[in-house]
Amino acid sequence: MDRIAEFRKWKVQCLSKADLSRKGSVDEDVVELVQFLNMRDQFFTTSSCAGRILLLDGGINGFEVQKQNCCWLLVTHKPCVKDDVIVALKKANGDATLKFEPFVLHVQCRQLQDAQILHSVAIDSGFRNSGITVGKRGKTMLAVRSTHGLEVPLIHKGKLMVTEEYIDFLLNVANQKMEENKKRIERFYNCLQHALERETMTNLHPKIKEKNNSSYTYKKQRNQEKARSQCITKENVKELENDDDDVGINITIFPEDY
Repeated sequence: MDRIAEFRKWKVQCLSKADLSRKGSVDEDVVELVQFLNMRDQFFTTSSCAGRILLLDGGINGFEVQKQNCCWLLVTHKPCVKDDVIVALKKANGDATLKFEPFVLHVQCRQLQDAQILHSVAIDSGFRNSGITVGKRGKTMLAVRSTHGLEVPLIHKGKLMVTEEYIDFLLNVANQKMEENKKRIERFYNCLQHALERETMTNLHPKIKEKNNSSYTYKKQRNQEKARSQCITKENVKELENDDDDVGINITIFPEDY
C-alpha cells in the first residue's frame, strides 16, 4: 500500500471512531476549524481542546497535577467566576489546583510539506510551542500549542492555602488568558484559510510550485514578517513580540513504531 492510500485508510479509521474525551464532542470554539481541516484531503484531526479552566483535586507530583488520577471539581471552556470556584473547592479532600490549559490541536498530515504549512501558520498566529513529529511508519503529526497556561495550588491536604481575594485575582488572570487564547484560535483559522488558498493557487501553476519548494526553512525566515502583516492586525503585533516562547520548527523522529 502506498503512502497516500495508507493515509486515507488512517483518516477513515480515525474519523469513524467514537469521541472518547470526557466531553464526548468537539469544543464549540473549534468546531468550524476542525471541520475545515477534516474536509481537506491532506489533513485530519486526532484530538483538540479549545482551552479550558480546570479545578482538580487529587495526587500531585511536585507541582505537576496527574489529571488521570484526580477528581475534576470544575471544568469550563468559558470565563469563570469566583463563586463557582469557591463552591467547587468545598468538595476538595486532598490537594486542589486551579489550571488554565490553552488551545491544543493534533493534526495528522499526508506528508511533511503539508505539516510545514500548518506549522508556519501556527507560529505566525502565536502558537510558538508548536511542533512536528514523524513516526517510523511515516505518520506525520502536527501539534498546535502554546505555553501561556496557568497552574496554581489552592488547597493542600484539604486546607485552603490562599484568600478569596487571591482566588479572584487568579481568575482574572485565567479569564484574560482565555480571551487571548480565543483570539489566537481565530487568528490561526483565518491565517490557515489564506495559506491553503495560496497553496491551491501554487499547485495550479507548476513553475511557482517548483520555486516555492526550494527550502521551507529559508522561505519561512525570509517571509515571516510578510506573512504576519497579512494575517495579524496591528493591535496583535505587540502581544506576539512579547511572547517569550521559542520560535522555530521542531521535528522529532520517533525511534519506535508510531
